[in-house]
Amino acid sequence: MLQRGMKMPRNSWIAIFSAILMSSCTLGPDYHRPQVYKDESFAKSLNLQTQAPKMEIKKDWYKQFQDDSLNKLIEISLHSSPNVNVAVQRLHEARASLNIAQVKMLPKVNANGSYNYVKDSQSYGIPLSTDYYQTGLDASWEIDIWGSGRRLSESQEALYKGAAANLDNVLLSLTAEVANNYISMRSLQDQLAFMQDNLNLQQDIYEMVEAKHKAGLADDIALNQARYALEDVNSQIPVLKTGIENYKNALSVLSGKLPGELETWLQPQKSLIRKKINYPLAQIYNLPVSVVRNRPDVRAVEQNLIAQNALVGQAMAQLFPSVSLSGFFGFQFSKIHGLVDSSNRTYSYSPAISLPLLNWGELSNNVELQKYKTLENFYLYQSSLLNAAADIKNAFTNIEEEYKHNDSLRRQVISQKEVAALTLEKYRQGLVAFDDVLTSRQNLISSQRALIASNGDIYAGITAFYKAIGGGYEAPVEKTKEKTCAACSVAAD
Repeated sequence: MLQRGMKMPRNSWIAIFSAILMSSCTLGPDYHRPQVYKDESFAKSLNLQTQAPKMEIKKDWYKQFQDDSLNKLIEISLHSSPNVNVAVQRLHEARASLNIAQVKMLPKVNANGSYNYVKDSQSYGIPLSTDYYQTGLDASWEIDIWGSGRRLSESQEALYKGAAANLDNVLLSLTAEVANNYISMRSLQDQLAFMQDNLNLQQDIYEMVEAKHKAGLADDIALNQARYALEDVNSQIPVLKTGIENYKNALSVLSGKLPGELETWLQPQKSLIRKKINYPLAQIYNLPVSVVRNRPDVRAVEQNLIAQNALVGQAMAQLFPSVSLSGFFGFQFSKIHGLVDSSNRTYSYSPAISLPLLNWGELSNNVELQKYKTLENFYLYQSSLLNAAADIKNAFTNIEEEYKHNDSLRRQVISQKEVAALTLEKYRQGLVAFDDVLTSRQNLISSQRALIASNGDIYAGITAFYKAIGGGYEAPVEKTKEKTCAACSVAAD
C-alpha cells in the first residue's frame, strides 16, 4: 500500500498495464452462420442431384449463346457501366474505412511546437511577464481491453467483404440485364423482318382479291377484308420499330454509352433467336447446394449481419471501464535559441481510467438497440435465402416449361403453314370464301410470332437461371479462426 507522498515506481506502472493487456478480452457474441435452413432441406426443396457430377458454372456463361455482338456488348458494359464504377468506388470506400478502424486502437503520436507568453495584471502584485517555447512528441493510447476496437474492426471488415459481394452482384446483374435486353431486341428485330416479309405477301393477296373484285368474282366484303389484313400487318411495324429503338437505348445506358454509339453491334443480323438453343436440361439439377448461400446478394446480406453482430460487442464494451495512457517528451525553454538542449528536456506520462456511472440507461439501451438491429439483419438474411431458393426453383420451371411450349408452337407453325397454303390455293380456285384465307393467315402470323418470342424466352430463361445460381461468382475461400473468450461468456449472454 502506498504511503502519502510516495510515488509508484515506473516498473509498477508497466506491470499494471501488462496485467491489463494480458487479461483483455473481446466482449459480445462471436458470429456463427445461422442454420435457418439446412443444406439437406435446400437440396430436397430444389430437387438437386447431389450424387451426380456437379455442373461447372463460369462467369462467361453467356458465351455459350455463340453471339459475338452479345459478347462484345457485355465486355463493354462491364468496363464502362456507371453502375459498375459506383460499386467499385464503394468497395474502395469500404477498404479505406476498414484501414481507419484497424489503426484506431493503436497508439497515436503527434509532433508539436508551441510558444506561450503571459503578462500578469498590475493588480496581481508585482507584474511579471513570462514566455517559453516548447516542442516535442505527444503520445496517447486508449487500451482496447474489452475489444471495442477489435469489434469495430471486425464490423468494418465485414462491410468491406459485403461491398465486394455487392460488386459481384452488380457485375452479375449487369451481365444478365444486358443479355435480356439484347435478346429482347433481337426477338423484335426478327419479328420485324417476319412482318415485313408478311407485308409483301399480304400485298400480293390484296392485289389478287382486288383483281377478282374487278372481274366480279369477289364481293366488297372480301376486298375490305383483304385491305384490313394488309393494314393490320402494316400497323404493327411501327410498334416493333419503336420497341427495337427502346432496347437499343437501354443497352446504351447499361454500357455507359450515348444512344447510337453501339449501332455497329446492334444492326439486324442472323440472329441467335432464329434457332432454338439445345440446352442440356438434365444438368441444371446437378448443382452444389452452396449456390444458394454463395449468391452475391445473399453474401452481401450475410456480411451486413456479421457487421451488425460485431457492433453488439462494441456496445457492450462501453459499459466497462476504459483505460488510457498519454505522455509527452520534449524540450521547454524561455528562448528559442538553445531550446533543443539536454538540460531543457522534459517528459510526463499520465495513466487514466474512466468508469461510466450515471448515463441514464443510454449505454445499456444502446446494447439492446444493437441486438435488435442484429435480429433485424438476421431476418433479412433469412429472407434473402428464401428469395434465392425461389429464384432457382422458378428458373428450373421456366426453362423446362418453355421448352415444352416451344415444341408445341413449332408443331403449330408447321400445321398452320400447310393450312394457309392450301386455303389460299383453294381460294384461287374459287372453292372457299376469303374468310377462310383471312383466318388461316392470321393464325399463321400469330403462331410464327409466338414461336419467335418463345425462342427468345428460352434464352431469357437460361439467363435467369445463371443469375439465380450466382453466375459463377463465389465467395473467396478463407481460413477463419474461431474467436472464443471464456471470461466474456457471461457478459456476452
